[in-house]
Amino acid sequence: MLVREETDPWGLAVWPRIARKYFNIYRTSLMERVTYRGDFFLRSILRFLPLITTILLWRAVYAGSGKTTLSGFAYNEMIAYLLLVHVSRMFSSMPGLATNIARTIREGELKKYLLQPVDMIGFLLSYRIAHKSAYIVTVSLPYGLLFFVCRGYFPGWPDPTTMVAYVLALILGFFIGFFFECSMGMVGFWMLEVSSLLYIVNTMNFFLSGHMFPLDLLPGFWVAVLKALPFHYMAYFPAAIFLGKVNPDDLPRALAIEFLWVIIFVVMARCLFRFGVKRYSAYGG
Repeated sequence: MLVREETDPWGLAVWPRIARKYFNIYRTSLMERVTYRGDFFLRSILRFLPLITTILLWRAVYAGSGKTTLSGFAYNEMIAYLLLVHVSRMFSSMPGLATNIARTIREGELKKYLLQPVDMIGFLLSYRIAHKSAYIVTVSLPYGLLFFVCRGYFPGWPDPTTMVAYVLALILGFFIGFFFECSMGMVGFWMLEVSSLLYIVNTMNFFLSGHMFPLDLLPGFWVAVLKALPFHYMAYFPAAIFLGKVNPDDLPRALAIEFLWVIIFVVMARCLFRFGVKRYSAYGG
């Protein structure tokens, strides 16, 4: 043991085994997701239907206002924004994650993670990456067709630097969404029933993230407040980057702040899990 510690003081030899373990979880979860690909594909397609209603609604809003732009968004940019928000939410939304964590705690199933050499958050992260991979591949064709049909709403492709920033914002948005939902699910250590709380939080998140409309439409004070919160990184921020609504000089700082929020939620989820396990009693299961 002493020799091993002297030759590998950082324990680097175990990292390849850990990586293989979670890669196998990812691969198994991916196979599970594509087993019922017909049902998965149908449910993915049905998510486009509300978008049609939203486009018609905003057409009526612009026609009724008699204006060509609202808070710097022309009608074409508004439709492009709503399309891009669907891409943002495709990465950052984590349906059922917090509910499943709370149920796992409540029903005593958490002990399987405590007894086996598998970290619960690491397992759920691998599983969710597999889910997102399957979903993105499944909807790539219909999304590509939709964006091709609606290409007239877009001003064109952004420059390479902006495109890289857009992709980074999407990836960071995924981690914010995942660890935020994990943190919400950990509330199950202290509350027996969290469904009402999760409903309120998810409803607020849907609004505060800019999913319903660009945050710029709100009064200036509220725009500043909401952009100081992490929620707009889940929907508004990536779409705004793509449409050139974020100053290129501000992009590095904005991405750094988004990365900082990722770290904050990672630490929050880990701390809540650690403190929660100390008071956990494995009833049921």
